[in-house]
Amino acid sequence: MNKASPLVGAKPVTNHAAGSGASDPSGSADTIITITPNAHAKLIELRDAESERDRLGLRLEILSGPGEDFRYDLVFDEFVKAAFSDEVRTINGLKIIVGAKDLDLLRGAELDHDEIKGLLIRNPNKPLRAVFDGLVVDDETSAQIEAIVLNDVNPALATHGGFVTFAGHDNEGTAYFTMGGGCHGCSMSRQTMLEGVQTMLVERVPTILRVRDITDHSTGANPYYS
Repeated sequence: MNKASPLVGAKPVTNHAAGSGASDPSGSADTIITITPNAHAKLIELRDAESERDRLGLRLEILSGPGEDFRYDLVFDEFVKAAFSDEVRTINGLKIIVGAKDLDLLRGAELDHDEIKGLLIRNPNKPLRAVFDGLVVDDETSAQIEAIVLNDVNPALATHGGFVTFAGHDNEGTAYFTMGGGCHGCSMSRQTMLEGVQTMLVERVPTILRVRDITDHSTGANPYYS
């Protein structure tokens, strides 16, 4: 079964898993994701327009990989065919399906609807760190960098809706980062990275001489580099 996604421009997802052993604890306070009244009303409207509405739930999936800013797909799917590893919740009569791989990354998020922007997800979680061969992430230098990012860099970038994620450093003095939120696809990201993050790290971490942005900015919400 392959239903059209409620998100404009999102690709539909087909659930190939058989069985109906997914968890749906009635009355559980753990709904995984919060749905605002506006979003709930819109989703009910979209679901009820489908011929098999009584069998459909909203499947939420994260399409992006580690080190990338979150990209989502929302699609109506038959909840009775949910995989055993899927989590199924009922929120005011609407079934929500979340796959095991996305459970922790969606927990605590909010699904809202705006008349202009459509359906949107506000997610307090950060993407998983991308793993790159040859980069060091578990030594004293890494700990110093992580502390500076946590306490100084990201609080400053948060005022613009952005953040950076430390990907590791090499043995030649280069620290590597990905950029997310408002920094992902932003035309000023290179200046931010070189003038802001690099200056701060070079001054405070003796072994770091430069930084490098390894973000694929063409996938950002406002892809300046596409």
